[in-house]
Amino acid sequence: MLNSPEVEFMKIAQFSDTHMLAPAADHNATQLRADWLRETVADINGQRPDAVIFTGDTTQTGHPEEYAILFEILATLNAPLYVIPGNRDDSVALRRACGDREHLRQSDKYFHYVVEDLDVRLIGIDSTDHGERMGVFCSERQTWLDAVLREGRDRPTLLFIHHPPFDVDDHYVGGYRRADEAVALTDIIGRNSQVKGLLCGHVHCPVNREWNGTRVVVTPSIAVDLRKGVDESDAKERPIYMLHEVSGAAELTSQLRVVGAEM
Repeated sequence: MLNSPEVEFMKIAQFSDTHMLAPAADHNATQLRADWLRETVADINGQRPDAVIFTGDTTQTGHPEEYAILFEILATLNAPLYVIPGNRDDSVALRRACGDREHLRQSDKYFHYVVEDLDVRLIGIDSTDHGERMGVFCSERQTWLDAVLREGRDRPTLLFIHHPPFDVDDHYVGGYRRADEAVALTDIIGRNSQVKGLLCGHVHCPVNREWNGTRVVVTPSIAVDLRKGVDESDAKERPIYMLHEVSGAAELTSQLRVVGAEM
């Protein structure tokens, strides 16, 4: 467990919003997005994380050909991979592409799950609905999350979800179809002090802030052509992802990692 003297910290890599395109797509970023993901995977392997979290919008249209190239590249990851869908994903096709992963058997209806066998408890939350661009966190999902958090109050926990439940400047405003659903997610997190972080995607720009008694980190797209809010010269043309550490005191620290940078 995390408070064991043998465990100093758990390292987690997070990337998001690859928006993978099919090889035959008539788009000038098709090959670039595949190359950026390959470079990111290689860099992550060099960092030797304990787990990798992928916070959605894995493909551009949810087409099986996009998932085929995506998972061909992801197969080279050395650490366990935990994926949740974004609004661009097709959950059925994504589940099929993920193959027979034990944690995905926990729910047939929603693409969410709990990972119990790591030093930090991981909970993936599905904020998508077919044909819906905005976030969804209906009463059934609220009941599920409330229950699984009650079951693990004694364990440090990280949540990950595609849509952040708050506005991010002018990049992302009113991101949930129903404002009360974002409020419900906020309330559930606020009454569970074991939640040490909420990891998100969707916004394509980096965010790292204290929020509602925990830390929220939004990782930008690794697709450089889609990214926002990254102006540093050494990162402007390079894919970036997030490296998180949860220490023995269960504190979450995060930093942007520029792919290929010496750090």
